[in-house]
Amino acid sequence: MNAPLQQVVILGSTGSIGLNTLEVIQQQADKFQVFALTAHKNISLLTLQIRQFQPKFVVVTCPHAHQKLHAELREQGNITPVLFGHESILELVSHPAADIVVGGLVGAVGLMPLITAAMHGKRILLANKEPLVMAGELFIHALREGGGVLLPVDSEHNAIFQVMPRDFSIGRQPEGVTKIILTASGGPFLKTPIEQLDKVTPDQATSHPVWKMGKKISVDCANLMNKALEVIEAHFLFNLPGKNIDVLIHPQSTVHSMVCYEDGSMLAQLGMPDMRTPIAYCLGWPARIKSGVETLDLTKMGALEFHSVDNKRFPAIPLAHEMIKKGNVWPAIFNAANEVAVAAFLEQKIKFTEITDYIQKTLETMDKSVDISWSGERLSLNDLEWLLHIDNLARHTARNLMLEKAHVKTS
Repeated sequence: MNAPLQQVVILGSTGSIGLNTLEVIQQQADKFQVFALTAHKNISLLTLQIRQFQPKFVVVTCPHAHQKLHAELREQGNITPVLFGHESILELVSHPAADIVVGGLVGAVGLMPLITAAMHGKRILLANKEPLVMAGELFIHALREGGGVLLPVDSEHNAIFQVMPRDFSIGRQPEGVTKIILTASGGPFLKTPIEQLDKVTPDQATSHPVWKMGKKISVDCANLMNKALEVIEAHFLFNLPGKNIDVLIHPQSTVHSMVCYEDGSMLAQLGMPDMRTPIAYCLGWPARIKSGVETLDLTKMGALEFHSVDNKRFPAIPLAHEMIKKGNVWPAIFNAANEVAVAAFLEQKIKFTEITDYIQKTLETMDKSVDISWSGERLSLNDLEWLLHIDNLARHTARNLMLEKAHVKTS
């Protein structure tokens, strides 16, 4: 007798993670079925996905796009329920019929759906870093309370997870591990003279030499903020202090990360730079399933380079280690300030080099605020509302700092 199909909810189905997940599911139609798709406003692509994968539910978070999609589907005679808004997403990730939730949303918007899924015992494929960066303690606590399973899709954390000890589980300290090493391609400006970085345009910053991604994450990769967020995420996933988490520049993006053991061994995971591999690993775990990705031909790889990170060129990395030391809400403030700064850069309101400047200024300003004082030793799920308040306060602070500088320039 065949096992029942695993029902999959894809948050952000029109983004790169969503598209790659659907490609893997298409190859594994005897194992998985799309339960629900969510998107913001790309209804032209979403319509094609609905036609091909026939989900039981669809959620659109843009009001205009929701109305348009609903009308178009009804004209076509398609009766797929088209739900609206973030509340509908929370209902679907906690639905009794849903087995797997793929977190492909960019930014803090993915926090509540994934914590909700964790509390309802779902298998979570985490592709965006922000939920763990913002609320790592809360997320791990929700997993333990609800019986959920968290599997990292991000290529570096997935690589680490693959070569961890056999009995390792997320949020527990791995035995015998002395260090984990995250690799970074270095982005498009690895060899650009530092004095020229303030002239970088949004188009240049979103042209990654290896990976094809959305604009926000591409900018994060260009200044290694993406890797800084990964350092914080790794701290929570693998329960290791910041001093045991290193970053190396590896332009070929072939070795996706490494784990060092106390006996002197270093284990690494290699593969093509293709997100279908970690997605397939998490969908099939603990078994392995086909992803559609070819195996590396080692004879054609050429030399593999590894370089230490230049903190002057990439100041986000030491900031991430500082956030781990400070703990509590500081990673959330760090993430919030970055989201605001990246959005401002993409709108050409600030320079590329000012992204980390404004993050630093936001951290300094918030450090002087009595509103973020906290006496509790650890965060719990009861503190989620308070954490979201701090997140909003950090965003407001970052925007005000930019407005103040803009006002000085024009006066």
